Amino acid sequence: QVQLVESGGGLVQPGGSLRLSCAASGSIFSILFITWYRQAPGKQRELVAGITSGGNTNYEDSVKGRFTISRDNAKNTGYLQMNSLKPEDTAVYYCNGRRVVGTNIYNYWGQGTQVTVSS
Repeated sequence: QVQLVESGGGLVQPGGSLRLSCAASGSIFSILFITWYRQAPGKQRELVAGITSGGNTNYEDSVKGRFTISRDNAKNTGYLQMNSLKPEDTAVYYCNGRRVVGTNIYNYWGQGTQVTVSS
């Protein structure tokens, strides 16, 4: 069983930065595909960025060039560096860890951390 705990959210002015962390328990973090999602009020949860166990990354178009996803397997922690934040980035951000074993897919979710971008 893997538990994920996000931290680093808060209130920031437009143009500011935040770094979110996703700390994982257990010993399998290094093989997880880590993804950050966000959900704004009244909207569906959307994928923000993902990183494979090997470090390959992908981003949703609206955050490309502003957000950077990374991971430190030695610390069992994933990160989302968010720069040039905009009001439309306001949402609850969730960390997801996924692993595939044969035909079985296991998803692990954190509890979410609130990011509010406002002046």
